[in-house]
Amino acid sequence: MTHRILIVEDEPSIAELIAINLTHAGYDVEKAMQTDIALNMMRDQLPSLLILDWMLPGKSGVQFAKELRANDRTRSLPILMLTAKSEESDKVLGLDSGADDYVTKPFSPKELVARVKALLRRQSPVEDSGPLSVGPLKLDPSSHRVMAVWPNTEPQIVSLGPTEYRLLQFLMANPERVHSRANLLDKVWGNEVYIEERTVDVHIKRLRAALATSDCDRYIETVRGSGYRITKIPTQT
Repeated sequence: MTHRILIVEDEPSIAELIAINLTHAGYDVEKAMQTDIALNMMRDQLPSLLILDWMLPGKSGVQFAKELRANDRTRSLPILMLTAKSEESDKVLGLDSGADDYVTKPFSPKELVARVKALLRRQSPVEDSGPLSVGPLKLDPSSHRVMAVWPNTEPQIVSLGPTEYRLLQFLMANPERVHSRANLLDKVWGNEVYIEERTVDVHIKRLRAALATSDCDRYIETVRGSGYRITKIPTQT
């Protein structure tokens, strides 16, 4: 199946540069100059991935990303944020808004295509470890579903974005072990992509926020100076 990629970028020359390189890489590409046009294009069928410029007329890419993450239908849509802002605080804001990755202008088309490939690869099923269980959390790879199951209560679905799902799956497959940021980047993102270790912190924060709705965020622990782990018996109650 050929992946369909939607570029939301108001500078025609940049949108065309991206489109040409992605087309040469074998993707179907569509373009929109602002978010309302992009939303209309996604009504019937979602793209495989969204390349979203930060600064857009009408509604910013950051606000649009937040709205997509708040909607059940688009919550898992992979988003690559494209922007001229290069400060770390800007990168964190872009990731906090819901983006899965971040590319700064001016960019290398080769690097951008590599990041697109890496993001799409994360959507493919990882090695099937079978159903996983840590505390009240149950993860079923076959249905791609995470549930919080507490005694004497109805099971609750935990809604996760694609990166947070893979991060939780890896942690649950290796409970009680402390994983450094570098190790998580290697195992969850893949060591061929150009992502900073700070990105891990942002996605852990997003994972905890998703788990907090079912009181499961305390199962993800920070080990100061070392990294993160998922535990069967949290120290914080």
